[in-house]
Amino acid sequence: MTDPVRDYLREKGCGEHLVSGGFAGLVENWEKVVDTVERGYNLGLDDFLNDLDARQLLEEVLSVAVPEQIAQQLNRIQLADAKMKALLIPTEECLWGDEVAEEEGWTPEQNWWYFGIPRNAGEALQEDLNAA
Repeated sequence: MTDPVRDYLREKGCGEHLVSGGFAGLVENWEKVVDTVERGYNLGLDDFLNDLDARQLLEEVLSVAVPEQIAQQLNRIQLADAKMKALLIPTEECLWGDEVAEEEGWTPEQNWWYFGIPRNAGEALQEDLNAA
């Protein structure tokens, strides 16, 4: 039996490290991002957006994962999401920009990770946000 999540990642052109990690690997990656934000995000905006894209990819695979896969990982996703929401200051504008948000159909309610900045953003991220 093929893994629909790995198939989706492969079709989307994701790197082999993401494909081989599958659904559990995506969840683990998101947990690491949340831990990094909790410790203080010391990278710039491009890196932060890349890390947020990991959560978007996780959202996308939820629509193709089989119920058993979701059941195994849902609690971890919910815990990481709750933790991340507490670490972010909500913004009205998408960090990718309003044009991208509109093209992708992203909203603050559904794709909240793109509509917040870390409360403890490091200097590089603050500088990038101020310049944007």
